[in-house]
Amino acid sequence: MLTLNAYAKINLALDVLYKRPDGYHEVAMIMQAISLSDTVTLTRQPEDIELSVNIRGLAADASNLAYRAAALLRDYAKTAQGVHIKLDKRIPLAAGLAGGSADAAAVLKGLNLLWELNLDMEELSKLAAKLGSDVPFCLYGGTMLATGRGEKVAPLSPLPSCYVILAKPAVEVPTAWVYGQFKADKALARPDIAVIRQYLELGDLAGVAKRMVNVLESVTIPAYPEIARIKEFMLEYGAMAALMSGSGPTVFGLTESLEQAETVAGRLKARGVPEIFIAETVSEVE
Repeated sequence: MLTLNAYAKINLALDVLYKRPDGYHEVAMIMQAISLSDTVTLTRQPEDIELSVNIRGLAADASNLAYRAAALLRDYAKTAQGVHIKLDKRIPLAAGLAGGSADAAAVLKGLNLLWELNLDMEELSKLAAKLGSDVPFCLYGGTMLATGRGEKVAPLSPLPSCYVILAKPAVEVPTAWVYGQFKADKALARPDIAVIRQYLELGDLAGVAKRMVNVLESVTIPAYPEIARIKEFMLEYGAMAALMSGSGPTVFGLTESLEQAETVAGRLKARGVPEIFIAETVSEVE
């Protein structure tokens, strides 16, 4: 048996550059792992892949990304070994936090050990890219630059340690719809990735926070104005910055202290935001 944490992510910057001939969008993102996590428990068993989950509304079959990761790895390694995968979910579903991708990455890493396959990270990363654009980042974690459709990742200087308030409104935002609706001329601002990288190298949390931009807000906020309200509340209550993560709908805010984070979270709860979490940045993923 092997147990791993599957860490959520936030986007410190997200830019959409153009639509590619393959239908995907070319992006440039700075991604950050945070301590909000699922627990993935892998138990070796003969032949079959089985999956169990702790929440309703999440498929526990071959359509689940964690199951698909095990099946893909088994086919690639040409092994007949099986596994029971138990997912204890804490990352909210369809939140823009890469919960499913994090689970898949944990399965790839864990089964590489449990099945004694001895694959290197480059091989695992190629498999991860076949599962989804965020899965390669989730393999590595920390602070990374993601390009291509998100699957090409490179390490950056770590974001200085801070607290992250996450607030998810009671709406569902289809990722494909958001990217399909994106128009570059509607984005009021674009992130300057090079400048943000410089502030990361300086270890300047405030410098990074002031320059966080997500161009997909130009699509999601007009359709779901509660996202803008949550951002405004976070800033009003003391967060040093607030931004939508991924294609939404979750908004995150950064604070330097736990006390500040708890104050912001408490005020948001009083405003009726249904799902609120406090996490920390994670610079190294096991």
